[in-house]
Amino acid sequence: MFFFVYNILSIFLLFPVIIYHLYRSVSRGRPPAFRERFGYIPATELAVIRNRPVIWLHAVSVGESIAAKPLLKELRKRYPDHAIVVSNTTETGRGISSTFQEIDLCIYFPFDFLPAVNCILESIRPKLIIIMETEIWPNFTREAARRGIPVLLANGRISDRSYERYLKFSWFFRHALQLFTHLCMQTQTDKERIVAIGAPDERTIATGNLKYDIPVCAANSEEKKRLRDTYGIPNDLIVLTAGSTHDGEEQHVITMYKELAATSGNLFLILVPRHPERCAEVAAALKGADLTFARRTTLSSTGLFKQSEVLLVDTIGEMMDLYALSDIAFIGGSLVPTGGHNLLEPASAGVVSVFGPHMTNFREITELVLQYGAGIQVHSPAELTVSMRTLVASYELRRVLGQNGLKMMRDNGGATERHMEIIAGYL
Repeated sequence: MFFFVYNILSIFLLFPVIIYHLYRSVSRGRPPAFRERFGYIPATELAVIRNRPVIWLHAVSVGESIAAKPLLKELRKRYPDHAIVVSNTTETGRGISSTFQEIDLCIYFPFDFLPAVNCILESIRPKLIIIMETEIWPNFTREAARRGIPVLLANGRISDRSYERYLKFSWFFRHALQLFTHLCMQTQTDKERIVAIGAPDERTIATGNLKYDIPVCAANSEEKKRLRDTYGIPNDLIVLTAGSTHDGEEQHVITMYKELAATSGNLFLILVPRHPERCAEVAAALKGADLTFARRTTLSSTGLFKQSEVLLVDTIGEMMDLYALSDIAFIGGSLVPTGGHNLLEPASAGVVSVFGPHMTNFREITELVLQYGAGIQVHSPAELTVSMRTLVASYELRRVLGQNGLKMMRDNGGATERHMEIIAGYL
């Protein structure tokens, strides 16, 4: 009865969903890709996976795609004869996933509209479906189960903010959760929460966080120089990278940078808005602050940067390289109440991170970073300036905190292997 009502409602909701996706795509200057979202993949693209058993991994956006990277590497290593398909919901997720060498085909995830779901499952014909973190789509899960396709939830988590909402609508989610073959949650708390929402306790386990298995890639002096040469950044500058910033944060970062640059002449800022389509307004803020800057897409014509200048990154997929060439990282989404972003990326590069008070989406990781002394949490823009000034002034402090981050990554890895033990039972 639930699925009957759900599918009737999906017919009425389809039109507003199409309008929303069209608006979102046009406003961000990207094609809406309705063909794939309705489940149609051209035969020419499907040719690369034909006559091979298929593993389908779904990662909503950038964060989930990056988290999936260790798992994709291990899948490719252990199952070289299998085809690996990765799907994404967002354009930015699709952009970064399409750069992964481990995969054979990158597609958009379909609308949870029964004809679209059936069409794409018939086209891909996966042997196993892996869904990253917490994506619960009733039709997709049910139709996979009807075909006997195992569906695993990998790296699952239920944030503080999401838990109450999921619990309130547990009558809706439990129908799909009961169809998952296994649910691999990051922590025991995440396991208890998803079981309370309706997941089967006997098929739900805590396996750790895949993000701790991001390859530790602390750049030595030669590697860091090579990366800086790529971006035209002199090797003798102290590089501050503000990654995944949101509206309301860039102005604070710019103010902080100008204040520090006035007394420290060897600074350089890399500013990476979370959404590249916001680069025009960020560029306007840089111009208003009289800062000389260049966009990432124009680097070939800018020559070598100078101190107190700015690189504005209007591309995606380069965050790990940017952290690796940096001396200090500011984690965006943390000075404004959006829940923060991934602290493990700079930690895996041996780079100290500074972040604001709003880290609810990364509660466990934040606690661990502070426990290991791998980063500094600030509670206001004024504190951001003070902490950045302290780090700029002390190479030794930056080195120690960066090493602490590397130790944290080594001590807390292993989630990939625990996931693979579950996956092996289905392949």
